[in-house]
Amino acid sequence: MRYNNKHMEDIQIAYIGGGSRGWAWTFMTDLAMEPAISGTIRLYDIDRDAAKSNEIIGNATTERRNTPGKWHYCVKESLADALTGADFVVISILPGTFDEMETDVHMPERLGIYQSVGDTAGPGGMMRALRTLPMFLEFANAIREYCPAAWVINYTNPMSLCVKALYEAFPQIKAFGCCHEVFGTQRVLAGIAEKELGIQDIDRRDIHVNVLGINHFTWFDYAGYKGIDLFPVYNRYIDAHFEEGFQEKDTNWVSSTFGCCHRVKMDLFRRYGLIAAAGDRHLAEFMPGEEYLKNPETVASWKFNLTAVSWRKQDLQERLARSHRLVNGEEELPLTPTGEEGILLIKALCGLERVVSNVNIPNTGLQIRNLPPNAIVETNAVFERESIRPVLAGNVPEPVRELLMPHITNHERIMQAVLTGTIRKQEFKKDEKYTYTVPMLEKASIDIPLVVEAFMEDPLVKGRASEEEVRRLVIDMIAATL
Repeated sequence: MRYNNKHMEDIQIAYIGGGSRGWAWTFMTDLAMEPAISGTIRLYDIDRDAAKSNEIIGNATTERRNTPGKWHYCVKESLADALTGADFVVISILPGTFDEMETDVHMPERLGIYQSVGDTAGPGGMMRALRTLPMFLEFANAIREYCPAAWVINYTNPMSLCVKALYEAFPQIKAFGCCHEVFGTQRVLAGIAEKELGIQDIDRRDIHVNVLGINHFTWFDYAGYKGIDLFPVYNRYIDAHFEEGFQEKDTNWVSSTFGCCHRVKMDLFRRYGLIAAAGDRHLAEFMPGEEYLKNPETVASWKFNLTAVSWRKQDLQERLARSHRLVNGEEELPLTPTGEEGILLIKALCGLERVVSNVNIPNTGLQIRNLPPNAIVETNAVFERESIRPVLAGNVPEPVRELLMPHITNHERIMQAVLTGTIRKQEFKKDEKYTYTVPMLEKASIDIPLVVEAFMEDPLVKGRASEEEVRRLVIDMIAATL
């Protein structure tokens, strides 16, 4: 890439998962609206036809007269071709299919364990990680070989473990994870401030926060708007509106798959004194299963929804139909800001901006002083030319640390289960504990007892099933998904 009069040209971006029918279109939209950068997007996907469709959609979008951002989209046949000489690498993949995710989310229900998302924490998040981590170890090794100086931006869940795998395989990698959950909580605070303070049209970017925690279980210990401490404002609103919660504009949690009334984060504020900074569907999965996810009736009482995988399958069919329309020119991507910051961060790393945003990276700088240095943590960081400098976020209060540590410890267990796994299909038959298992793929190599240990220590599971029941669940889930 090269700088030319406040513009960075010829940026080479490798997009792993370039056939995406979600994040890829978001990425294309934001690129098309940004005049300060241009270059080539190399699309790589195991579904070549999907990548080819996005090549057509991307080039059609950039060729529109009203798009200031000009990019060339091209499909690459191999990971090596996509990565060689890349300046940036974007990773946005679905590990497996929604059939596997259906197992992740719904098989634990046989033990009365409900999950509202199933892609980060709980049995579903851990099982998804077992599929995903081997791929990310491969990606990191390929990046080391073909573009070791590239910046690597991950959007794939489970975020913390995906980023952890990249650094495990290639410790010098320049990788970070992007997530928009913090933005959503800033919007909630903006909406509450508008109501409580009588101010109109507060931009969520003017809500300044100190971020600390792990992905999808992040917290604010500071939140302000133009000299106003928002903690008393938030507390006052909760005292008056706890039962109904907060309804965002033009949304209804009952009819929204992803919507909520933010009562879980309000309850956590009352209990712990910090503002939980993710959607309620995510937050609930990090807490003990008896609290917010005991059963569907409990979930409804907290005014959020269990996202059934059947909905995701239906949504995929709609996305496939939309892809067909986009490819055939029957529809165009709308050129409206998506609210994501990935393109802004690329600009900053190119030296065109200086940005403060939340990021998921290793805690090696002890940006959260009382969490382990090998944990992947989410804090603010300063992005500028060729650098990411994490902001010193300070300590998390001990009661919140006690909530975080079981998940951080399980990240290590799951990582080690993948790295050191020795039990294979044929070895199950040698141990009477595993004689009931259904056949697994020969390629599966996972440390099963370590996975069972992780399940047993997960707050959604802990104390709600016997070790034998959990062991059977682990074996059956692995057999159905790996």
